[in-house]
Amino acid sequence: MEFRHLGRSGLMVSEISYGNWITHGSQVEEDAAKACVQAALEEGITTFDTADVYAGTRAEEVLGRALKGQRRESLEIFTKVYWPTGSGPNDRGLSRKHIFESIHGSLRRLQTDYIDLYQAHRFDHETPLEETLKAFDDLVRQGKVLYIGVSEWRAEEIARALKIADEMGLDRIVSNQPQYNMIWRVIESEVVPLCEKEGVGQIVWSPIAQGVLTGKYAPGAAPPSGSRATDEKSGAAFIQRLLDDEVLTRVQRLKPLADEAGLSMAQLAVAWVLQNPNVSSAIIGASRPEQVRDNVKAAGVKLEADLLQRVDEILAPVVERDPAKTVSPSRRP
Repeated sequence: MEFRHLGRSGLMVSEISYGNWITHGSQVEEDAAKACVQAALEEGITTFDTADVYAGTRAEEVLGRALKGQRRESLEIFTKVYWPTGSGPNDRGLSRKHIFESIHGSLRRLQTDYIDLYQAHRFDHETPLEETLKAFDDLVRQGKVLYIGVSEWRAEEIARALKIADEMGLDRIVSNQPQYNMIWRVIESEVVPLCEKEGVGQIVWSPIAQGVLTGKYAPGAAPPSGSRATDEKSGAAFIQRLLDDEVLTRVQRLKPLADEAGLSMAQLAVAWVLQNPNVSSAIIGASRPEQVRDNVKAAGVKLEADLLQRVDEILAPVVERDPAKTVSPSRRP
């Protein structure tokens, strides 16, 4: 495993991190989830990402139990706050009340005294940004959180947060967690240049585009049985927009490039996002340990410029680059 700094901070994270968005507490049974976490640890992954909302808080509980007994100082545990975790009007968003109540719930479920990186899961248009940042800063000063980050924020939102933090002397954002892969590149024109300048690293999710970039979905064919596209609990609705025949046809044309590089399709996809120097870590998910062991082989891979250019040429017509596609709800969900 290779390690990178999280943005310009002193925190080192594994180049590939393990996430449990739609697996733990939902898609796979706990024994299988624990086996995947164990495989991640054996392969050198030290960075684990979750969120309070995943599987209705169950994902944090499963991860906490799976990591129990590990040396805490050798792990980087990340979680998030924003989406609803209850039925009340204050059980969501980035108000001081919800942030403080959510961190205590996350600490309890994860069975830890502190969170390495606490992330605002979306931008909250209904809470003053100063309130949110001051609440995060208070958690840092209390030792409950070591670093703060955001997820799926636009460049202008990140810039505002950094400016307020500098003016008020608050802890600065060190990371952003966006969707990023060969097909979805909306962060490249605005978010990445700003973050490179300001020392904010990207922890990217969906590097294999929900499995589409593995090549297992063939154009004109039904999705394989048991795949994410056939499981309503594991994000089938999310993946539908990618199951376009032109997208799938072009993805199949990446197979010779992966063969040339001595990589599987999934390894090529993960290695591709890691070629971006602003990416601190790529999050992989898994329902089976062998998926973890396959994906981690992308760590440390250097892709030649000619191969990267051919990827661009093959996928160009289906790549999404519009930064306006990064959207947080106008009102709390």
